[in-house]
Amino acid sequence: MKKNEKKEQTAQHRANPNVLGLRADVVEQRITDTLETNYMPYAMSVIVSRAIPEIDGFKPSHRKLLYTMYKMGLLNGARTKSANIVGQTMRLNPHGDAAIYDTMVRLSKGYGALLHPFVDSKGNFGKVYSRDMAWAASRYTEAKLSAICAELFRDIDSDTVDFIDNYDNTMKEPALLPTTFPNILVSANQGIAVGMASQLCGFNLGEVCDTTIAYLKNPDCDLTETLLAPDFPTGGEVICDIDALREIYSTGRGGVKVRARWRYDKKENLIEVYEIPYTTTTEAIMDKVAELIKAGKVKEITDMRDETDLNGLKLTIDLKRGTDPDKLMQKLMKSTTLQDTMSCNFNVLIAGMPRVMGVRELLDEWCAWRTECVRRRVYFVMSKKKDKLHLLKGLKRILLDIDKAIQIIRETEAEADVVPNLMIGFGIDQVQAEYVAEIKLRNINKEYILKRVEETSALQDEIEDLEDILARPARVKKIIVTELEDVRKKYAEPRRTGIVYGHEVEEYTEETTVDDYAVSVFLSREGYFKKITPASLRMNAEQKYKEGDALAQSFETSNAAEVMFFTDKCQVYKSRLSDFDDTKASALGDYLPAKLGMDEGESVVYMVLPGDYRGWMLFFFENGKAAKVELSAYRTTSNRRKLTGAYSDKSPLRTALCLREDCELAVYSTEPRVLVFSTALLGSKTTRATQGVAVMTLKKKFTLDYACAAEGTGIANLARYRARSLPAVGALLKAEDSDEKQISLMD
Repeated sequence: MKKNEKKEQTAQHRANPNVLGLRADVVEQRITDTLETNYMPYAMSVIVSRAIPEIDGFKPSHRKLLYTMYKMGLLNGARTKSANIVGQTMRLNPHGDAAIYDTMVRLSKGYGALLHPFVDSKGNFGKVYSRDMAWAASRYTEAKLSAICAELFRDIDSDTVDFIDNYDNTMKEPALLPTTFPNILVSANQGIAVGMASQLCGFNLGEVCDTTIAYLKNPDCDLTETLLAPDFPTGGEVICDIDALREIYSTGRGGVKVRARWRYDKKENLIEVYEIPYTTTTEAIMDKVAELIKAGKVKEITDMRDETDLNGLKLTIDLKRGTDPDKLMQKLMKSTTLQDTMSCNFNVLIAGMPRVMGVRELLDEWCAWRTECVRRRVYFVMSKKKDKLHLLKGLKRILLDIDKAIQIIRETEAEADVVPNLMIGFGIDQVQAEYVAEIKLRNINKEYILKRVEETSALQDEIEDLEDILARPARVKKIIVTELEDVRKKYAEPRRTGIVYGHEVEEYTEETTVDDYAVSVFLSREGYFKKITPASLRMNAEQKYKEGDALAQSFETSNAAEVMFFTDKCQVYKSRLSDFDDTKASALGDYLPAKLGMDEGESVVYMVLPGDYRGWMLFFFENGKAAKVELSAYRTTSNRRKLTGAYSDKSPLRTALCLREDCELAVYSTEPRVLVFSTALLGSKTTRATQGVAVMTLKKKFTLDYACAAEGTGIANLARYRARSLPAVGALLKAEDSDEKQISLMD
């Protein structure tokens, strides 16, 4: 279509929308307006009314189900068919029977997703650790509320929480459940809303109660002392990282590593996995293991099967003869979800607004909310007692003259006039008169009335006590603490998930086989490195170098050896000779600054083959000092390729030497003077960046030049230059001792 035709059609459409076959009532709307008017209300509804839990630890779907079961009398009564519960719940939850039953399954004891299930189930409710195990239909299963639900609904009829209309305004439901313990931290919960999500891990009920009590007594308490780590219903072991836990406790975000528990049957040569991380399933684990076996990455397994039965979960792994079970499990932990990370995102609705909070903030919000619940309950009870006291005060007036009350009632002709006449006759209000008028004839005796009147003094004391509670926040805190202690005593259970610390866990490191054979290595002054086999050297032993370059160091060693390169920027680069390709003498070799990724302008000054890390590194500095550092200071447990602070940067380095045992060295200054001493006079250090000690006392304008082995200097009389203690000045170099060229290991 041509451009002019498009413009013409657009103009016609504006004049008459039906020209292009469009409906006349279609109105153009900007996409931003559509998002604001249509999508945003939907997003807010999902966030506020569906996916994100509130401070009581429940989503609306959970709360509606549990409240329906409570009103059905299933807290103390017998179980009923799940289909019956689902049908009744639809009066509060209009999202369909399937969604309601799925909610019930997650809260059930049989499914096992919660440390303290709220639904006492009977029948097949599936398992949280199985992806494929389907639960039975609602018509086949039965359920009731668990005993711990008494703590969810305690005093719910005492105006502790607000009630709101259900979706069709035909009945009321609680906006929150007045839980007597921080269920938000005990029951694991997750939800995906629009643009945000929530992931709450569960903690041990006893630890949560102890932590809340400690927080109420001291808001600045250390949470990690009582709240050790998350606890999961599927067991396993938490790999505890204190810094990671503190991050979760303070920010509400982070991750916790959880691994499976297993045992080795030596007799049958098999491994049994009996607890797995909460975040995975048996099917996912078996699928991944099968994938590793097919790829040839795991060769130690002959068979793996799921032997889960009524006794609980069990994955059995048959091993080949000679397999090390510990190393195999380390490999599987790294390659499968036998070790997994539980992500934490403590996103909770507070007063209708989603907030990501740490444990301390959650405890603060829960304590404030629970304090309000207790105060409302106390006020409700106090109001009831005041009403009763008011009635008894009216009854006390009747005690003064019962006959008069009977006479007033008998002589009153109209029933409607009985209450007004009693009000006039005894000076009481309408409520009191109604109460007196409703007294049964058999109770119009002094004994009954005296007993009722005696209650007034007791009620008076109770009301004063309740008023004191409302006036003193410390007493409200004490009530909350007492309730928490009762919950811990009744329902707390031992931890299901064990705690191991990071240093106790041995990580799997993949072993790579390296061909080990004899090689010769050569380092040039400008940083070119060659690795040559003996056969290649026999064919051509003449080394090729760039113009102006020459040999600095050479060694005979093996291909599997480790090598370290010290640079002029106080750094050391570690590598293995197997990382370098074999080359020929006629080639220039690898340029180390490029090969090892050195910093700009950095160059190699010394090469070391550390071997078993016995011996020392000696560093001689321009200012006359020398540092003797143990070679083991450069050993690393991880595969680190670069170490900073390899030696001191306080003075320029003149010579670096590697010694396996103490010997005599000759140190030259620019004066020139020579000092010969035994390295045994130097104390060794484990700190790499040590500045060392003064070795040679230098005159002004002179510096230390270099150091080398005393035997190779060509000095005829070493005794002339030898020192028995350090530092020393040394002796002026005689002409006969300088005739031969002095060779430095730096040159």
